[in-house]
Amino acid sequence: MALTREQRERLSRVRMFVLDMDGTIYLGERLFPFTVGFLQKVRNTGRDFCFFTNNSSKNREAYLEKLSRMGIPVPPEKMLISNGVILEWLKERHPGARCWVVGTPFLQEDFRKAGFTPDDPEADLVILGFDTTLTYEKLRVACDLIRAGRPVYGVNPDWNCPVEGGFIPDCGSIAALVKASTGVQCEFFGKPSPHTLGYMLAQTGCQPQELAVVGDRLYTDIAVATGTEVTSILVMSGETTPELLAQSEIQPTLVVRDLEELGELL
Repeated sequence: MALTREQRERLSRVRMFVLDMDGTIYLGERLFPFTVGFLQKVRNTGRDFCFFTNNSSKNREAYLEKLSRMGIPVPPEKMLISNGVILEWLKERHPGARCWVVGTPFLQEDFRKAGFTPDDPEADLVILGFDTTLTYEKLRVACDLIRAGRPVYGVNPDWNCPVEGGFIPDCGSIAALVKASTGVQCEFFGKPSPHTLGYMLAQTGCQPQELAVVGDRLYTDIAVATGTEVTSILVMSGETTPELLAQSEIQPTLVVRDLEELGELL
């Protein structure tokens, strides 16, 4: 594909690619055949990469294990996750708070390691994650606490998580259910929150113009860079269709078929 002069200049300044995972480097348990070659191309051109996922149903250790299993061993500092974004913020604003975490054992364990109680029915805060172990009791307690005035925060705003064969409801859908019951909309911390962009810049040590966020979702991966000097690159290998792209007010700096095509542009 032919790039405009502005696109070439933006891409030439990029030193760090922050890569989404589901729909970008793999789909479910299937690694895309071009992923490893793209990562090598990034290294060969003197650039670097790290991963960031909004998927709060797992933790860093689980993703590091999955990447290693797929033949992509990386050090812990290259694996960023929405869990880390909200926990950094909570450690500053609500250190040691008692929480009711609507989330998987992975997310609850991250809260424990960060010094929070994740399962207190008399909690100070309610946390909504992408909970693939969701029960009605978890929802009941969360809604009761919210009605009693407890603040509620969402880890990531995604409506659905792409899997082989389709999609499954994600944290944004769980938060919509809670809002329907309580009337309260939570604040989210994953992409596209400014909290996440600040976290990415801090963790990578990059200036905004040196960072490119790559992913398959307009309203998270691409929107996180809107209005900033960060380059956004949409891959069409996941959730976004040409129709969705044409109708969206959120537009990326660059659109590519997949990481293979992006690698060719480097």
